[in-house]
Amino acid sequence: MSVKSCEKIEKSQVVLTIEVGAPEFEAAIEKAYQKMRKKINVPGFRPGKAPRKIIEGMYGAEVFFEEAINIAFPEAYEAAVKEQELQVVGYPSVEIEGQVTRDGFTFKATAPVYPEVTLGQYKGLSAPKEEVKVSAADVDERLKALTDRNTRLVSVDREAKEGDTVVIDFEGFLEGKPFEGGKGENFSLELGSHSFVPGFEEGVVDMKVGETKDIALTFPENYYEEMAGKDVVFAVTVNSISTYDREKAREELEQSAKETYNSQVAAELIDTLKQSSTIKDAPSGMVDRMNQTLISNVTAQAGAYGMDAGAFVAAVYGGTADNYEETLRTYSQDVANQYMILAAIAEKENITVTDEEVTEDIRASLGADATDDEVASMMESIDEEAYREYLLTMKVCDFLAENAVTAEE
Repeated sequence: MSVKSCEKIEKSQVVLTIEVGAPEFEAAIEKAYQKMRKKINVPGFRPGKAPRKIIEGMYGAEVFFEEAINIAFPEAYEAAVKEQELQVVGYPSVEIEGQVTRDGFTFKATAPVYPEVTLGQYKGLSAPKEEVKVSAADVDERLKALTDRNTRLVSVDREAKEGDTVVIDFEGFLEGKPFEGGKGENFSLELGSHSFVPGFEEGVVDMKVGETKDIALTFPENYYEEMAGKDVVFAVTVNSISTYDREKAREELEQSAKETYNSQVAAELIDTLKQSSTIKDAPSGMVDRMNQTLISNVTAQAGAYGMDAGAFVAAVYGGTADNYEETLRTYSQDVANQYMILAAIAEKENITVTDEEVTEDIRASLGADATDDEVASMMESIDEEAYREYLLTMKVCDFLAENAVTAEE
């Protein structure tokens, strides 16, 4: 691959003239042959077994050219963009120049690039004072709200107390004999949940791991008929004692509060930056890409609520159902302008998103127990470029909030 020319044109676009030489094109033709050979019928050969030269002799040397161009183009284009150190923001339009032969081909790619952005002041902007207060009640509420509470349990080496979760073996006896339904092994019980027979959980309090104890109690009179009012004894062994990681919950709440604060502050600061910054020749390609993504997401969300796209947009984004496409286009333009300003700050401050950060953020979104295979599967299903752009905006928003001057409201 060689770049014959790189020309900047109006509306923040660049025209690359790229030549794919004979070696690269030959490799692409071979890949095209391997991909297409099973679909080509050649008399005397089983499907997929005909040699390339035989197929080319029957159908012409150009039989694999179109597929080979599709194979060679992305790699050549990406290499050219990297070589010219371009920051493209959308998909290129492509045009083949001249003839395609075994010696290769030449194509022109017109690509939208980041425009020239003149930034206003973005450090030291005024922001409301941050107050992160997490009370004990907040922590309790957080623990109650967790859907997978076991992920917040930590083992402790002490006597059991109310609020702990114990894993126990137990067996109940009536008049010295085991009764039906009175036995359990490795049973998880939260002390204080009142989910067991009255008096049982209180009897486990103060027990230690490995301890066995008989707990005598009387079933309530309103219990089911066979056991109502009966005196029984439960033999209980404690296998483990765990408690909720309150410090972890507090850290999560504080982090969440900080992220919320940063997002709110950044939104205010970005509004200020939009007024003080200028974007020269914003590329329509970027707006088009964002608008297409937004329309796709809106259509899916509207369908999930049993609404048509127009009504959904009117309810969420404003405007009327009749002009929802114009509403989304305006929104996409605003988002594109915002992103270009944030990207300009990222470049100036050398803020980047690494591959490791992308992977770790995806792992965090899946949960702490996510396997490498699950992370890899998610990576394959997402638009990594868009995801990376999202993480970059989040990092720049944090940067803006952290560099703002806080003031009393």
